[in-house]
Amino acid sequence: MVTALQDNERKDWDTYFMDIAYMVSTRSRCPRRHVGAVLVQGKKLLGTAYNGAPMGVADCSEAGCMIVEELEVNVVGEEEQMIKKQRCIRTIHAEQNLLLFTDRIDREGSTVYVTDQPCWTCANMLANSGVKEIVYHRGYPKDSEKVVALMRQRGIVFRCLDRYEPPAQAGMSVIS
Repeated sequence: MVTALQDNERKDWDTYFMDIAYMVSTRSRCPRRHVGAVLVQGKKLLGTAYNGAPMGVADCSEAGCMIVEELEVNVVGEEEQMIKKQRCIRTIHAEQNLLLFTDRIDREGSTVYVTDQPCWTCANMLANSGVKEIVYHRGYPKDSEKVVALMRQRGIVFRCLDRYEPPAQAGMSVIS
């Protein structure tokens, strides 16, 4: 006999959609980081995406990562510090794929759930996409301050689900 779930056993909407984002991330073949993103309007799921190479092109697990190093000046008080960043350029980020495969009209006023805090490039794209809220779980300290400032300036709600626990099936270690 099947019994109905009690309300206290039912997942809240943030957990439900973040669970979906994490399960979507399992499609990624990136050896450095699996990222999943979902687009939600109200409580309706409108699209999913994960990070990976363009369709029909060898991915990082087949052809290796295409790592580039970037230098960025970070000003702390009156002191300038050079920060070295490494990024894989073979992979299209989950947020970018989500924007490529969803319609602008669906994004207007919607929420994006993404497993990881968006990088600077993805944050810029999301800031111009029509979304009103971005919810993420894992931080991305390389771009965090700039991204938070951008979201504040654009009036986009930017929330971290820091007490969230991903589904066990979606687990992977993350390489910074």
